[in-house]
Formats: sequence, structure tokens, C-alpha cells
Amino acid sequence: MERKRSSRTWIMTGVAILLAAALGYAFWPRPLIVDMGQTAREPMMLTIDEEAKTRVRDAYVVSAPTAGRLLRVDVKPGDSVSGGQTVVARMLPVAPTPLDIRAREQARAEVLAAEAAMRVARADLDKALADKSLADTDLQRTQTLRSQGTVSVAALDRAQREARAADAGVATARAAITMKEADLANVRARLINFSDDPGQPDPAYDKSTPISLKAPVSGRILRVMQESETTMAAGAPILEIGNVSNDLEIVAELLSTDAVRVERGDRVIIEDWGGDEDLAGTVERIEPWGFTKLSALGVEEQRVNVIIRFDDPPEKRASLGHGFRVEVRIVVWEDKNALVVPSSALFREDGGWAVFEVVDGAAGLRPLKIGRNNGIQAQVLDGIEEDRTIILYPGPGLSDGTRVERRTVE
Repeated sequence: MERKRSSRTWIMTGVAILLAAALGYAFWPRPLIVDMGQTAREPMMLTIDEEAKTRVRDAYVVSAPTAGRLLRVDVKPGDSVSGGQTVVARMLPVAPTPLDIRAREQARAEVLAAEAAMRVARADLDKALADKSLADTDLQRTQTLRSQGTVSVAALDRAQREARAADAGVATARAAITMKEADLANVRARLINFSDDPGQPDPAYDKSTPISLKAPVSGRILRVMQESETTMAAGAPILEIGNVSNDLEIVAELLSTDAVRVERGDRVIIEDWGGDEDLAGTVERIEPWGFTKLSALGVEEQRVNVIIRFDDPPEKRASLGHGFRVEVRIVVWEDKNALVVPSSALFREDGGWAVFEVVDGAAGLRPLKIGRNNGIQAQVLDGIEEDRTIILYPGPGLSDGTRVERRTVE
């Protein structure tokens, strides 16, 4: 019995030791698995990113110079044109407005009245010519008699006055005929209308003499606003011409709070335009006038147009055209050799910024003085040195002195 009791005691003791060891192993503090990064010196920039679109700086709109009928436009968007040489559109004089029955009869009556007035004017001219012939004869007779001393000087003066009055009467009659001819032409013009016979075109609507509109500048057709044949008012737009190769720029609509940070001459990186490489640009102008625009969420925003010019030669962006979408990154600050930490390692501590540095397998709290932060990198002004291992995405269970271990990615 003594032997059995001793064996049971040893067994219970061994089980207790194993259980204690298992519990100790289970509850023994283990290193916290974390993601780690490095502090480093590398280029850093702060940019304002925004969607933008291209446009031709000086686009020329070809408009109707006068009211008339536009013939079908043959040029297409993308066609090349030469300034002052290429005919881009043709127009005809405007066709007269059709008259209703009453207006036509009134116009015909006015024509008859004008023709009668013309006959009266010609009769007045005949009378004036007869009076002039008589006055000239009387003047010659009076001059002959005066040379013989038969009549007085007063009689000769009266004959000369009558002759001059007759000349004035003839001039007046001829002027009246000219006026009546103009009146007759005016009332006859009211009867000009579309030809009653479709096979016989009206003389005022002759397609044989159209007005040719030539390209004002050399470039390419950007768009055709009116392609089909139609009647147009004076000043109505027909098509738009621009030089896509050498006159292309970018307009970006920035928030007004971002636009105040941009300066003329800032470097611009042009991305996602469709090519294999990014393009370079420069801020050329910040417009001083802001406008309200609704965002995709329906929020009113104050926007400002920022104009960007291309720095690369046209050959690198030959496929870009007017109104194409691009992504621009305007560099408002840049440092070629900045001490940076990943922004994901930063957290707030006592009103400032801090990171956890890994020293001998333990997390150490390091308060930092931070400068610029672009959301990916943060500029370190003071608090840590280069090539230090830091913890990314610090969680709430992490504190100063906590044992940590790098997360391995399989």
C-alpha cells in the first residue's frame, strides 16, 4: 500500500508540473506581430491632384457672315485646313420670304401705281424739254434784236432767265424720272419670290454663285456644328478650327482652397492621358475669377481654372486632341533629399506626432517634429534619424516597451 500511495503521489506531481508548464507556455507574453518600415532620405513632393482636360488655346469659330442658306458642309472633324486657302463652307443669298395673296396683290397694285408715276414723270420731262426749246429760241431772237438795238437790255435779261429756268426744269424732270425708277424697282422687288416652277430656279436664288467661306487660320477642324444644308441667321456658328499640334493647353478646375497654394511656374506631372510615359507641364496662369460647381455628390464647390502648358514636344503627345481627359499633379513643394517616414506610421501623442521605433525587438515611443505630409510620406524635421526601423499601422494594444516581431508575408 505504501508503494502504491508513493506512485500515485509522483504521478499527480508530474501531471501538476506538466499542467503548470502548459499554462505557463500558453500565457507567456509573446511578441506582437507588426508591419515594419524604414526611415530614409529620398525625394519627396507635395502635389495637388485633379482631373483636367485639354483644349486649344485659340479656337476659331467660322460663322455665317450674313443671313443666307448654308450648303452642305463637306469638311469633317480632323481634316487639315490652310488659312486663307481652304474653303470650309459655302453659302447662298437668303431666299425671299413667300408672299400671301393679299400681300402679293398689294405689291402688284403698287407696281402699277409706280409705273403710272413713271409715265407722268416722263411726260413732265417732255414738257420741260419743249419749254427749254422755246426758251432757247426766244433767247437767240432777243440776242439778235439786241445787237441791232431794237430791244432793251431788260428784255434780254428776261430771255436769259427764262432759258436758265427751262434748263433747271429739264434737270428736275430727269431727277424725278430717276426717283420714279427707283420706286418702281423697289415695289417690283417685293414681288421677287420662289419660282413657281421647280425646274426654273429663281434668279435671286441662283446656286451658281455661292459665297465661299475660307479657313481663317491653318490647323484642323475641331468640330462641325452645322453639317446639313439649312437657312442660317447672320453670326450663327458653322464649325470650329484650331491648331491641335502647337496650340494645345490643359485647363484644371481646382478647389479655390487649393488654387491659392498654386503659383505660376509650378511644375506639373501629367498622368493617365493614355500614353506610356508621363508628360511634363508648367502652370501658366491662375484665373482670378472663381465659379460655383456641383460635385458628383451634389455639393456646391468653388472652383478656379488653372491653365497649364505642355513642356514636352508635340511629338510625344501627337494623339492628344481638344477636350481629352488627363490627370494632373501640380507640385507645390519639393525636396530632393528629405528625411521621410511613411505616413501610416504616425499617430497623435500629447498634441504632437510620434512613431514607435523598434529597438532590440521592443517598441520605443519616439515623439517627432513633422513638416510636410502628402498622405504617403511625411517630412521629419527632428526626433529620429535615418535608417531606423519603425512600426507601421500602430494598433491600440501597442505601447512603449512592447515586444514586437516583424510580420512575414508568405
